[in-house]
Amino acid sequence: MSTNSYPLLQTVNSPADLRRFTRPQLKTLAAELRSYVLDSVSRTGGHLSSNLGTVELTVALHAVFNTPEDRLVWDVGHQTYPHKILTGRRDRMPSLRQLGGLSGFPLRSESEYDTFGTAHSSTSISAALGMALAAKRKGEKRRAVAIIGDGAMTAGMAFEALNNAGVADANLLVILNDNDMSISPPVGALNRYLAQLMSGQFYAKARDMGKSVLKQVPPLLELAKRLEQSAKGMVVPATLFENFGFNYIGPIDGHDLDSLIPTLENIKGLEGPQFLHVVTKKGQGYKLAEADPVTYHGPGKFDPEVGIVKPATPPKTTFTQVFGRWLCDMAEHDPRLVGITPAMREGSGMVEFEQRFPQRYYDVGIAEQHAVTFAAGMACEGVKPVVAIYSTFLQRGYDQLIHDVALQNLPVVFALDRAGLVGADGATHAGAYDIPFVRCIPNMSIACPADERECRQLLSTAFAQNHPVAVRYPRGSGAGVEPLASLEGLPFGKGEIRRESGQVASAGPRIAILAFGTLLYPALEAAQALDATVVNMRWAKPLDVELLLEVAARHDALVTLEEGAIMGGAGSAVLEALQAARVQRPVLQLGLPDQFIEHGDPARLLALQGLDAAGIEQSVRARFLAG
Repeated sequence: MSTNSYPLLQTVNSPADLRRFTRPQLKTLAAELRSYVLDSVSRTGGHLSSNLGTVELTVALHAVFNTPEDRLVWDVGHQTYPHKILTGRRDRMPSLRQLGGLSGFPLRSESEYDTFGTAHSSTSISAALGMALAAKRKGEKRRAVAIIGDGAMTAGMAFEALNNAGVADANLLVILNDNDMSISPPVGALNRYLAQLMSGQFYAKARDMGKSVLKQVPPLLELAKRLEQSAKGMVVPATLFENFGFNYIGPIDGHDLDSLIPTLENIKGLEGPQFLHVVTKKGQGYKLAEADPVTYHGPGKFDPEVGIVKPATPPKTTFTQVFGRWLCDMAEHDPRLVGITPAMREGSGMVEFEQRFPQRYYDVGIAEQHAVTFAAGMACEGVKPVVAIYSTFLQRGYDQLIHDVALQNLPVVFALDRAGLVGADGATHAGAYDIPFVRCIPNMSIACPADERECRQLLSTAFAQNHPVAVRYPRGSGAGVEPLASLEGLPFGKGEIRRESGQVASAGPRIAILAFGTLLYPALEAAQALDATVVNMRWAKPLDVELLLEVAARHDALVTLEEGAIMGGAGSAVLEALQAARVQRPVLQLGLPDQFIEHGDPARLLALQGLDAAGIEQSVRARFLAG
């Protein structure tokens, strides 16, 4: 990607460079930056709408604040591509979200300008407050700025931080980037409040009156926008944020550098907690993304001139789609079913469910803790909740999972999407820990379907239980086994033998591979070369101990296989069961190691962990067949 089309942008190697620019030059820089973001993402894939919406805000922040000495904390981090480009990483954008390349989120180890690693929402105010108070404690004069979206403001953690910050006497600036969007359209009372605040007739009349007065005084005409911003502060009564102890300023146009820069310069000189309300538009400057910010939230590669085009041949059915269809079918069958999502309608495959069953669909906003306890409350009243949530996001509701659901043994189904490695989103989004953290909780069960058909069947099995059950499945498609139309489930807590070894005892040790989840298929491929038995275990909890002991009795060595953390995972469950039964067999545990795995192509990442067919075969030979 040539930088010749971006003559001003190519001169910016750090924010210090753009601080020498005039205001007209900064406007030109913003236009080039927006074009560069669009060009880059169209070539690599990544988050687009959110980044197009924060171009001017990013330019203004780096122009006014002395970064990295002043700390910028970007909530979630979907919107930090302009920030990365302006902080010395422009030429690395072609490697975005690829193995060994730039992270799609802020990453402390990547740049000193990434002051705090993010990817989950609603953490920025807490982190920036910590930085501000640490600077105060050390006697250092620096600013801490949290940039948070209106969607992320729906999470309880953001309000816990606001509550603390308002009385902490810290030089903290919170910028609310209000684009009326998170990933799915925003929901809840806070969103309605912000919309009313900005569209209120009182403010609109006051604004128009102010403009008419200013027009009578030509020397003040150039100050109109600044005075308009000030007038907003006067005419808007005590806001929610002022009641938290913040000095509220706004709302102002987040795409107008003539408003942003003077406002930020004024705020920079103020003491105490400040709150700036900025209004932006997702997809700004690219009409297709403006019109459909959800589709352009995280696209793959595409031609910017044409936009995203549906493939000529339909892609393979994904696990997410299997869940979405099952949810609709089960809702037709059982009127007790309700669907709950923490702001991930599209990502969790619930669009059709919302359309067909709007009265049984609940989007609670970015509030995972609330989602889990909300489901528990419904289950107490005889409703059958299905919580569609990414594995990595259920981590945020872990206390609620234990105390509010499992302790009361409530029949809630957790559909855990994105289990295992997720590829380009990296360690922050990997569903590596759900087997260990679910199976240690009393009353909880966790199913590991091997393919699309089993996913539908095990969801039905989970729904039929009278206790909490999680069903984990990966992002994307699997082996391509077409689901059955029926809602019939599989036996609870039971696995099956998929391949029986034909090996005789004299030929060497008989090996059985116990597969949990979609790694069944590479296990079957490796077993052909090894002549090993393959068991589709299906359940990490309850473990099919009867089948396990029967297989152990007929084999000399066992291999456990899971796309999840080895420590405390399904392989550990096998070892515990063997120990309890006083059965001694050598066991090789294959899974994800005790380390965070970076972003990259999922198949490549699995291969690097030895979890493809070749890697499984190699590990088994090295352990049991060497020499």
